[in-house]
Amino acid sequence: MVHAGFFSDWISDRARHVERLLDVFLPGSDVLPERLHEAMRYAVLGGGKRVRAVLVYAAGKACAGSAQGSGAVDAALDRAAAAVELVHAYSLVHDDLPCMDDDTLRRGRPTLHVQYDEATALLAGDALQPLAFDWLAQMPVAPGQVVEAIRLLARAAGSQGMAGGQAIDLESVGKVLTQYELQRMHTLKTGALLAASVELGGLAASATAAERAALGAYGQAMGLAFQVVDDVLDVTGDTAQLGKTAGKDAADNKPTYVALLGLEGSCALASQLHQQALDALKPLGDAGRLLAGVADFIVVRNN
Repeated sequence: MVHAGFFSDWISDRARHVERLLDVFLPGSDVLPERLHEAMRYAVLGGGKRVRAVLVYAAGKACAGSAQGSGAVDAALDRAAAAVELVHAYSLVHDDLPCMDDDTLRRGRPTLHVQYDEATALLAGDALQPLAFDWLAQMPVAPGQVVEAIRLLARAAGSQGMAGGQAIDLESVGKVLTQYELQRMHTLKTGALLAASVELGGLAASATAAERAALGAYGQAMGLAFQVVDDVLDVTGDTAQLGKTAGKDAADNKPTYVALLGLEGSCALASQLHQQALDALKPLGDAGRLLAGVADFIVVRNN
């Protein structure tokens, strides 16, 4: 049996690794246009759990088999991990804008539009999204896999994914949603990119059809579990711990799992989704242990 500390150390190692990659891959703040590149680096670097990147690596390790540790697989995973972090960062920058959620704190620092200005924040988000696809297109895999990877991320970020979920979220302020409606919103807004991260890891490692089916089921369950835990933490955490304004969902009258199911019901749902994710990994056997460790991390985190 692998000790729990191993998973914590591995997750921390992958987070540090992708942070270094992002630092190297991103244009320097001395490259024209300097202020825009400085803002992009501010948005991406210096914080965050890197859960999406970690999921890419964990899924890749689960499916790489004899290719595990090869230069090509590792490089493909690096590109995919960095790309999902860029898309996530861009979404946070835009979500924080006054026209969206109007947040002033992110990862313990002023949000980008507060630190710079709204126009720069908008442009930084606009620039980060296409850069993610530029990096994904450089994955050293077969051309067909590159095309599939680009389509996977595009769907996860678009109107049938993250952007669509945000649109529903904005339309739902002050409304009482059913559990199905709430789940649908968060499957798009939060779950789509998390699930795509898992799928991209498998794709980079040339996963089999059976492996990809297991990853898909795992990613769907964990994508939703992540949001349920987020809703719980918005109630139980504090601003210093979360790195963002605690209690803001309730203050903004947003529909959440805690508002719908209560704290106890939300925790029970998170546990149920956690178990669904672990059950989905059974076909992978011991190869899925890193993904199981990440699932544990997601449901017990405190920020």
